[in-house]
Amino acid sequence: MTFSDLGAAMLRRLPAESAHRATLTLVGMAAPLVSGAAPDDPRLRVKTLGLDFPNPVGLAAGFDKDADVPDALAKFGFGFVECGTVTPRPQAGNPRPRLFRLSEDRAVINRMGFNNQGMVQAARNLGTRKGHGIVGINIGANKDSSDRIADYVLGFERLAALAAYVTVNVSSPNTPGLRGLQNRDELTRLLDALIQARAKKPLTVPILLKIAPDLDSHALDDIADVVRSSGIEGLIVSNTTIARPPLRSAHAGESGGLSGRPLFLPSTQILGEMHRRLKDAVTLVGVGGIASGEDAYAKIRAGASLVQLYSALVFEGPGLVVRIKRELLDCLNRDGFANVTDAVGTGAV
Repeated sequence: MTFSDLGAAMLRRLPAESAHRATLTLVGMAAPLVSGAAPDDPRLRVKTLGLDFPNPVGLAAGFDKDADVPDALAKFGFGFVECGTVTPRPQAGNPRPRLFRLSEDRAVINRMGFNNQGMVQAARNLGTRKGHGIVGINIGANKDSSDRIADYVLGFERLAALAAYVTVNVSSPNTPGLRGLQNRDELTRLLDALIQARAKKPLTVPILLKIAPDLDSHALDDIADVVRSSGIEGLIVSNTTIARPPLRSAHAGESGGLSGRPLFLPSTQILGEMHRRLKDAVTLVGVGGIASGEDAYAKIRAGASLVQLYSALVFEGPGLVVRIKRELLDCLNRDGFANVTDAVGTGAV
């Protein structure tokens, strides 16, 4: 067990949200002392979204909501780090407790409710970065907003120039009514407004849409049609689920979004569905239940050029990132792929 993994084991003894806050503090304090992971094998390099990713393994949004320590997090070996979700105004989020470990299921349930310090603070943090890694920002709407589309445009206008890409989060289950923005008409209005805001700057920053896993075939058809014609560059599949497969943990009955191991199969299925609908029209990012190189490889073969993880770090510690990259190389070698890009979509049916 490495020192960092020992620290992760100690943090697991704290309540989930306290452990999260402590981790952010410790990461920030330790950053000057950490040299970073070894250079990545060139076979892991991915060029997409107009960016050059040293490897396809990213940190999903939700961990560093306010962009406090993205450069420090990159030192654990991530190919990119996504911060947020950030709303225009600071927001306290839902009442505590609102974050629960389901250790027996290797899962997490959260109903955080977009708790963050707002776009002004996030912009300040992003503007003072000293690192050069790929950092994206995930934007959302305030819970009490009277015009949620305007919130997204406002967040985009304030933050887009400070990030490598912008993710539009319309799929959190913890803000009432937010998922309604995935409907065809509302999604068309939202993405059109963001494309227009980008053109006015003008900016070239890629826009990605993050969708829910709890969508039927008709909804997936609609989203694919809107995304294809919208002019955005990417789709992140998927957010947490409100579904409840059989679970063993004491917190299984808590409300909120479920992530981790139980999300792997349904999110990968939706990823494959969207790959079949969109082919190469946009870049796909696979998220949900990744805890090994084989998991990341399955997402890539289902159509993802990039992958993200978060929940597995709660149980495995930061050493997981290096292990996933090593195992992913083993998968590529086993199946005769020269690099990650060659494997994208090869498992789709």
